[in-house]
Amino acid sequence: MTSLFELADAHPVIGRRWSQDQAPEQKRILCLARDALDFIFATGQRYDFEDFFNRPDSRHLAPQSGNAELSGRMDVTKRFFEKVRDEPDLDEELAQSQAILDAIQYIESTGQQAAFAAFLQQVESNDPPFVVASFDTQADAEAWLVNHPHPPDPASVLIANEYHDVVYARGTTIRRLPRSRALKWYLEELVEKEQPIPVASFETREDADAWWRTQSESPNWTWVRVGGELYLAAYYPNIQHRALFPLSVVHPG
Repeated sequence: MTSLFELADAHPVIGRRWSQDQAPEQKRILCLARDALDFIFATGQRYDFEDFFNRPDSRHLAPQSGNAELSGRMDVTKRFFEKVRDEPDLDEELAQSQAILDAIQYIESTGQQAAFAAFLQQVESNDPPFVVASFDTQADAEAWLVNHPHPPDPASVLIANEYHDVVYARGTTIRRLPRSRALKWYLEELVEKEQPIPVASFETREDADAWWRTQSESPNWTWVRVGGELYLAAYYPNIQHRALFPLSVVHPG
């Protein structure tokens, strides 16, 4: 069975085959493999993954039906990494390739193709880091974590529109919500790729919040100006939450 360490450490087999001049089909294969691994961790399913492959029948479960186009991409990706697994360039690539194959099988066999397709769209759109929940206050978040029978781990949540990690060690009393730097890293990369151009300007944060809440046909992120400061307006479709993040978090005063 693929261990959690092997699942987290499988990316090098993808990186060794990545090149700037690669064929479009190979890029799609490698991106899907990367995103299958990331999906399991971003959605906090490492323990579910472990439990699934502890089942004696897990290797024999047929994939559940899903989107035909995505199923085709997953099949092509499986064939690619089956060949890599059977003819690895390096010894460690056998386990890395198998981890990718197991990630895809887990998604297919647990009927998560629709959720995975939505995750792929968010990745392709360069949306803000994935979160599994949002809370107005620290007390609300801590109550959720304490009372949750099976907290997602690893995962991210928003608390008062600030990123926090979910830390849960099964079999122990460890349940924590430390602050995360994921948003800072994301914004740093985002502004390096393109100059932020606000689509609207507001005098107050309250005005900007009110406007953003009414944008039913908006993209999942855009830039706005509030007072004299740039903000990222973000929408999280999986939890139907809208947030505004000041760009100043990249270089706090």
